[in-house]
Amino acid sequence: MAPRKSAPRRSGLLDPSPDPAASHADEEQPGSNRAGGGAEGATAHQREDGLRPRRLDDYIGQAELKQVLSIAVQATRSRGEALDHVLLHGPPGLGKTTMALVVAEELGVRCRITSAPALERPRDIVGLLMNLQPREVLFIDEIHRLNRVAEELLYPAMEDFRLDLTVGQGSTARTRSLPLAPFTLVGATTRAGALSSPLRDRFGLIQRLEFYALDDLQAIVERAARLLQLDLEAAAALEVARRCRGTPRIANRLLRRVRDVAAVGGQGRIGAELVDQALRLHRVDGRGLDASDRRLLRLLQDGHGGGPVGLETLAAGLGEDPATLEAVVEPYLLQLGFLQRTPRGRVVTEAGRAHLAGCGGGAEP
Repeated sequence: MAPRKSAPRRSGLLDPSPDPAASHADEEQPGSNRAGGGAEGATAHQREDGLRPRRLDDYIGQAELKQVLSIAVQATRSRGEALDHVLLHGPPGLGKTTMALVVAEELGVRCRITSAPALERPRDIVGLLMNLQPREVLFIDEIHRLNRVAEELLYPAMEDFRLDLTVGQGSTARTRSLPLAPFTLVGATTRAGALSSPLRDRFGLIQRLEFYALDDLQAIVERAARLLQLDLEAAAALEVARRCRGTPRIANRLLRRVRDVAAVGGQGRIGAELVDQALRLHRVDGRGLDASDRRLLRLLQDGHGGGPVGLETLAAGLGEDPATLEAVVEPYLLQLGFLQRTPRGRVVTEAGRAHLAGCGGGAEP
């Protein structure tokens, strides 16, 4: 295979400066309008680019995490040093990428973004580390998927800001050390337990992002509606918040689907009834469960008498990947108390049975 040219290789590395929101308009929670989303005559795409918050003050929810990072950032800036490496873990869609961009903004530096699967070869991560400027933030998504070679290159880079390279082969091989500019690695993962202990121990700050409270989600939806120039009633914002599975990314996605229905129906003001109509169309019920969630619960209840059933058996019956079920579908069902994990397998609870019986307020299962 012919070697790739240098320009395409940078596709895995994004430099969001001066507008970190530009490449992530459809993700995570909404925030300030500093990216220019509210300017007169701006396109809808530009407005949506501005949904991502830029500062800690704009970031809604995750109060403990914001407090920890605010103290660390202020102390670091006063000393003129690079921030300690940060590991953010938790379910997808809660704002890990957004928080990395916010931290970089608070530090007044650039944030370079990549993901572990993009760092396939040693030269990928070597080039990335060598190009970092002092105190810059390097964000690696899905960091639990780093291969062993990449991890071993990161160890001295994180600990001593040094890159150890092996030159030559066999008896002529020797190690060459290259100094690196002090930097901050922000790693994000949905599977903190999958990280190796040596890598995890090199992070100075390890923080979990939790599902968002209903009032925070409502505030997020209302802010997004303002930035998208939607006339959204408070009851409608609450209805979107109730159905977004505690996740800002899903809240944004649902709000856009409601906007589509309102636009096609010619309705300027969006109320709770219109939200219910739009989300039923997308098979999202009153508790935020979608068709995949209800299929899992129905398979447990109707196909296996409520359980217990092993994950592999459920995945085979649903035609899904076991990892997808465990990481994407199950967390919200567990949070609601509709599903239990036992040593013998998964079990649908009485609350889950009751929800299926009611079909989430009439949503098509």
